[in-house]
Formats: sequence, structure tokens, C-alpha cells
Amino acid sequence: MRCHGLAVKVGLEKNPFVENALVGMYTKCGSVGDAVRLFDGMASPNEVSFTAMMGGLAQTGSVDDALRLFARMCRSGVRVDQVAVSSVLGSCAQACTSEFNVVRAFRLGQCIHALIARKGFGSDQHVGNSLIDMYTKCMQMDEAVKVFESLPSVSIVSWNILITGFGQAGSHEKALEVLNLMVESGSEPDEVTYSNMLASCIKARDVPSARALFDKISRPGVTTWNTLLSGYCREELHQDTVELFRRMQYQKVQPDRTTLAVILSSCSRLGILDLGAQVHSASVRLLLHNDMFVASGLVDMYSKCGQIGIARSIFNAMTERDVVCWNSMISGLAIHSMIKEAFNFFKQMRENGMMPTESSYASMINSCAKLSSIPQGRQIHVQVVKDGYDQNVYVGSALIDMYAKCGNMDDARLSFDSMLTKNIVAWNEMIHGYAQNGFGEKAVELFEYMLTTEQRPDSVTFIAVLTGCSHSGLVDEAIAFFDSMESTYGITPLAEHYTCLIDGLGRAGRLLEVEALIDRMPCKDNPIVWEVVLAACAVHHNAELGECAAQHLFHLDPKNPSPYVLLSNIYASLGRHGDASGVRGLMISRGVVKGRGYSWIDHKDGVRAFMVADDLQTISGESAMFINQETTAGVTEVHRRG
Repeated sequence: MRCHGLAVKVGLEKNPFVENALVGMYTKCGSVGDAVRLFDGMASPNEVSFTAMMGGLAQTGSVDDALRLFARMCRSGVRVDQVAVSSVLGSCAQACTSEFNVVRAFRLGQCIHALIARKGFGSDQHVGNSLIDMYTKCMQMDEAVKVFESLPSVSIVSWNILITGFGQAGSHEKALEVLNLMVESGSEPDEVTYSNMLASCIKARDVPSARALFDKISRPGVTTWNTLLSGYCREELHQDTVELFRRMQYQKVQPDRTTLAVILSSCSRLGILDLGAQVHSASVRLLLHNDMFVASGLVDMYSKCGQIGIARSIFNAMTERDVVCWNSMISGLAIHSMIKEAFNFFKQMRENGMMPTESSYASMINSCAKLSSIPQGRQIHVQVVKDGYDQNVYVGSALIDMYAKCGNMDDARLSFDSMLTKNIVAWNEMIHGYAQNGFGEKAVELFEYMLTTEQRPDSVTFIAVLTGCSHSGLVDEAIAFFDSMESTYGITPLAEHYTCLIDGLGRAGRLLEVEALIDRMPCKDNPIVWEVVLAACAVHHNAELGECAAQHLFHLDPKNPSPYVLLSNIYASLGRHGDASGVRGLMISRGVVKGRGYSWIDHKDGVRAFMVADDLQTISGESAMFINQETTAGVTEVHRRG
């Protein structure tokens, strides 16, 4: 501005050279409005002022205006040089990556390519690189390769643009081929080359190859670190994300907002509060704690780690909040069973004009599932339909789970059948819902129907259907499904699958088959498997196998009172009272205490819990324990644990 004022003061503001310089100054400083006013007042703008103006408009996102200005330049008879052509090609490339009409931008690029050929600019390396960049941004990789091959000489910039283009187009293998050709031609890859190739690997979800490339970079910058960190985080490799972040700190690379947000996400998933608090301190030191992106990550981390008070303080201090931040707060409250607070936040979110997303609705539906509250679940369901999320597979799966946990399988099936698109989660929730509610035959029927569709079962599917078989006495069907896992679907059975099958065999009293299965299962150090075996032995009074199961549990879970109680009950049922007393004595000598059973009831005034041996007077009196969960519904269901 001072330069412009000085030019006016000395009477040079209309000098063509000064005008060109002022247009360039305004565009580079981001004052495009001042540049436009100055440009429009020029008597005879030349190629320099046109080029500067086009570049400024493109940088501020006014791509359409930049392209119109080039058309005006051509109509005005102003000489079009290589710099002007490169500038307008940059505008076309930017148009292809924005909301601009991509087809139109590509056609304009082709017209400019024809102009380049007519004017003989094709051998200019800068123009050639601009053409390659334009075609790659428009996802016209065949055209980009043609231009690349037509250049008399290529620079490292040319190679990098082509590698980036293939990476953005999702052609990871092609990008790797170009990199190999580059090395064979004698060109030495630089950090940009490896970073572009790294981004290509991450987009292809090939994290090992990305890490191999990353390790070849001598001094990676923060953007390169962020690319790999984001890749690890997206693939749920959160421990690797944390280790890479620590290495980044060791090499004294200063993190930016993206780095902090990514590492906070991994801390949240892993529940690592200490590291999350350190990242918080770093964000304050770097003056990034008020950044909405970082603050949302802090809210999510603290809420998931159970520090609701800190999360709420950060949330309240934020001057600007997006839907991600609201979702983080609601999700954290729901996870820690602070259901009333979660509903209040959901209500405030809507009152603040923030539209819920699929994550918002899934958190609220999961809260209703925890409460087994059908009335509130229906209210949320109505809002889901109203906001158009009823066909979202994420929300639909949560609705199936909620209705199933409330024991309402008709509505669960209605939600399932109404989904036009079903993913594996939806199938699993529906099959598991049938299994948990005693409809084993329907679970098997739905599973077998699923096998006729294009949806392949996964490990969770088999847990669901084996559970259904176990609960409904369909033991032979369970054995057949279990055997098909590896032979037909290539799924290695886990401890959970063995547990389901053992449970089914145990319920049916087929303990010889249980012993045979135990002998060949690889997961002999899983306490849940042995608990199921011991429970079956208690039902069928099998002391020999029961002793074996109990001994494993004494070793694996020494403070668990269940194996002592169950083994003692087995001995007592067989009249071996001395052995039963011995087990009780062993339990006492080892300091193992059996907790008192309790029940809780969902009431309009809150959730009340009472212990075994409490009488009706104490249930309604001061000894009743109030849990921090409330609903607007009346008494809905009694739950028991003992």
C-alpha cells in the first residue's frame, strides 16, 4: 500500500512497468480486490499484468474468473507467452480439484494444449510440466503420460508430478513403476519424490511399503511425518502411531495441528491418558490448544479416557465448535454410562443449530441400548427417520443392536429389512440379536440366507451364529459351522469360537467331545474357555474334568471366586462334602472373596440398585444405591447380576 501511495505521489501510478509491479504485489499479498481495481483501470494491460492477475485469481479460488481473463487476453491481441500459458494451465488444474465443472476445465485445458502446439511451446519444460500437472489433476493419466514422453528432457519435477498423479488416481502400482523408471534413467529421487510415493502407498492402504519409503528419506519434514502418522491411524495401528510420534519427537521435528490431532486420536483409541496429557501440554506451548481441530481431539481423548470434567472444561472454553467436537463429547458421556448428560448434550447440540451426524445418532442409540430403554430409543428412531439417516448402515446397525438388547426382535428385524444396503455389521447385529434372545433357529436361518448373498461372513458372524446354536441346543449345526470356518472361508477359529462350541456341547452334556476339543484347541490359556468348561461340569456333576478346569483357572485368574464356588458345588452335589469344605478353605486362605450379588431397576426417578440380603424396607430406604443413570420412562426392566 505504501508503494502504491508513493507511486501516486511521484506521478508514476500510470507507468506500465509500475502498474505491472503493483498488480503483482497486490496478488502476491492476497489483496485480489485491489489488484482487480488497478487492473481494470489500466489503459493497456500487457502479458505481464494479465499473467499476474490470472495467477492471483487462481490462488484465491476464483478459477472461473482467471479462465475468463485468459480468454479476454487472447481476444485483446495481447501476446501469449509461456508464462501466461503455464499460469492458465495451473488454473485449469486447480479447477479439476475444486467444485468447478471438471469436464469444462479439462476441455479448456485441451484447447490451451492445442494453442501451445500452434505456438511451438511444447518443448518448454515449464509448460510441459504444467500440462502434465493439469492432466493428472483432471485424472487423464494417459494424456499426462503422452505429454511426459513428448518432452525433449524431463526434470525431477516432471517425474514427481507424474508419480503424484498416479497416486491420486489410486494407481499405486503405476506410481511405483514410474519411480523405478526414474531411478533407472539416472534421476535421483528427492524428498518430494518419496513423499509423493508415500502418499500413494497410504491411499492404497499399503502401510508397510509406505514405511519402507519413509525410512529412505534422510530428513523428512512435518508433512511427510503427518502422512505416515495418518496412515497408521487410519489403519487402526495406534500403537505404531504412538511409537512413530515418539521417534518424531526424538528427531526434534516440531509437530503442527495435524500431528497433534492424529496422535490425540490414537491416544483416545488406546486410552493412554498420560501421553494425551503430554500432547495437551505441547499444544499449549505451541499455541495450538485453541485450534478447533486440536481442541476437538483433546475433548475426544479426555472423554474417552474417563476425564469427563477436563473434556467439558475444554469444550466450554472453545469459541468455535464443529459437529465432531459435539460428537466427541456425547460419545464420551455415553461410553461412561453418563446417559442423562449425553441426552442433555444431544439436546443442546440441536438447540445450537448443529445438525446431528451418523456418529451422533449412533452414540445416542447405543445409550438407549445400555438403558434397555425402548421409549427413548423410539424417540431417537423417529428423529433418525426425520433427518434422513434411516438408510445409513452405521445408524441402522445401531438401531438393530438397540432393539435386540431391549428384547424387541420384531422391531430389530423391521429395521434390518428396511435397510436397502446392509454391511457385515448389520448382518452380525441381527444374527447376534436372535442368538442372545433365544431365537437360535432364526439366527441359523438368517445366517444360511446370508450365505446365499454376496456378503461373506467374518469372524464375528461365526461367533453370533455359534452363540445362537449353543443357546438353542443346535449342537450338530454348531459343529458343522465351526468346521466350515477354516475349510470354506479361511477364518482361523479364535478363543471366542471355541468357547461358543464348548458351551453348546457342555449344555448338551457331551463332555467327551468337549475334552477332545480342548485337546486340539490352541487357546488353552484363555480363562473364559475354562470357565465355560467348569460351568458345564457343574451342571452335569463331572468332577474329573471340573478339577482340571478349576486348576487352570486358579493359575490363570487366581483372584476369581467363581472356580472355587463352582468346584465346591460339584463336590457337594456328589456328596463329597469334605472336598467341598477343602475348596472353601483354600479360597479363604488365598484371600479370595465372593462379592455379593446385586440387582438394579430402571425407575422414573433414577436407577436403583440393591444387594443380596436387602429386604424390601432397605430397597426403598436410604441403603438403596443410586446409579448415575436416569430416563424419562417408567420402570422398564429389572436386571440381575449375581
